[in-house]
Amino acid sequence: MSAPRVLISDALSPAAVQIFRDRGVEVDFQPDLGKDKDRLAAVIGRYDGLAIRSATKVTAKILAAAGALKVIGRAGIGVDNVDIPAATARGVIVMNTPFGNSITTAEHAVAMMLALAREIPAADASTQAGKWEKNRFLGVEITGKTLGIIGCGNIGAIVADRALGLRMKVIAFDPFLSPERALDLGVEKVELEALLARADVITLHTPLTDKTRNILSADALARTRKGVRIVNCARGGLVDEAALRAALDSGHVAGAAFDVFSTEPALENPLFGHPHVVCTPHLGAATTEAQENVALQVAEQMSDYLLQGAISNAVNFPSITAEEAPKLRPYIALAEKLGSFAGQLTETGLERVRITYQGEVASMKTKALTSAAVAGLLRPMLADINVVSAPSIAKERGVIVEEMTRAAEGDYDSLVTVAVETERGERAVSGTVFADGKPRIVDIKGLKVDAEFAPSMIYVSNDDKPGFIGRFATTLGNAGVNIATFALGRDQPGGSAIALVEIDGTLPESVLGDIQRIPGVRQAKPLSF
Repeated sequence: MSAPRVLISDALSPAAVQIFRDRGVEVDFQPDLGKDKDRLAAVIGRYDGLAIRSATKVTAKILAAAGALKVIGRAGIGVDNVDIPAATARGVIVMNTPFGNSITTAEHAVAMMLALAREIPAADASTQAGKWEKNRFLGVEITGKTLGIIGCGNIGAIVADRALGLRMKVIAFDPFLSPERALDLGVEKVELEALLARADVITLHTPLTDKTRNILSADALARTRKGVRIVNCARGGLVDEAALRAALDSGHVAGAAFDVFSTEPALENPLFGHPHVVCTPHLGAATTEAQENVALQVAEQMSDYLLQGAISNAVNFPSITAEEAPKLRPYIALAEKLGSFAGQLTETGLERVRITYQGEVASMKTKALTSAAVAGLLRPMLADINVVSAPSIAKERGVIVEEMTRAAEGDYDSLVTVAVETERGERAVSGTVFADGKPRIVDIKGLKVDAEFAPSMIYVSNDDKPGFIGRFATTLGNAGVNIATFALGRDQPGGSAIALVEIDGTLPESVLGDIQRIPGVRQAKPLSF
């Protein structure tokens, strides 16, 4: 098996290149390639992985040319330069490095706040111009002031810690911040309205989403207290920049410090030129330590995925640690095969799929297992689909996916059940992983059975009548089709029965017709796994 290949298309630390090579990954370091979209599109098809920073724009066009691509690693937090829906639809894992530059970004936000409070950039320019305007630059203390943090995740929490050390009072708005976490951080959790009304300084540390875009709109800015100062070292687009300029001009907002802008590179912006605005060119992560950290982290994460199947900090798939991957792998195979079984037998409109996890498997990363089951279910109908793209494709097709967990019941420590609801009714198939690590089918439509998955199989449902097995075996024998294994199940004597038969080679269409004409056969279907 050849070693995976990774392209680095942005400037990245040489230490990252060495990590890839030490781990057995072939790496092609072309730090200027990301700036040339046409050249990147021409070569991307050769690589399993793409490591980037912010210069490379991974568009749908680039992804369409990336036939072998499995993972994109962003050395940094923001993935605005990656078309996440397009990557997901093509089954490409997108990773970021959310912790490698957290301290650096938080420190920059605090530095910007201090620079703004004491007008340091303007005072520096004035002094170096030969002026001595000591009375012009009358700043404010931050001690005792209230800092309002919008978004109190990893970076916001570090900012809060530093601000408390500066003897500020800290309030935070974050829908995902629990009261217990707020208490641990020493901050007061508030709603956005309260933060706007109370904060002397507002700093933003939230991703840019549909819900957070222009979270500081003209209306929100009007509800802030007079003299507020705004700091944004998170994402451009969180603040309505034109509205903020108007609020600065009116004197309602005392000052603003921005490291990020709605359009970057920011060659022009409504905030530029205002005497009470401090601007830096997206320097939040620009320290030697941060660049080294994120480069090393992205190289380790991508190598772990390409070599071991471990997934860390993926923005479009559940994380799986290197320790979890070996234990999870057979259950991913089981879920995918159970989904495939159901999908190959589904001939009418698919409406809903419900995956139930019982016992030990219920404590595993079931989101990953569900993605695998849905991929298996849809592949017979859509072909080009994998565990990453499956959930989004199911959603596009209007298929409802439900997930349930239960305590262990019956004979198995772990049991996975895939139930499919169509226009005609519901079909369910259950399976488990035995001690040998092989996935097995143990129940089909409530009928007990014990069968391994095989490359070529025949599924038959029939009336439980004497003579069926003989006629079935004779039909295959006369056609030169060899039976490898034969698993049977029934609900009661003379009731409904099923047969799951492994055969050598593929089943000719004419032989399938002969099987379907055997008296008592309700359904016969060739399966492949």
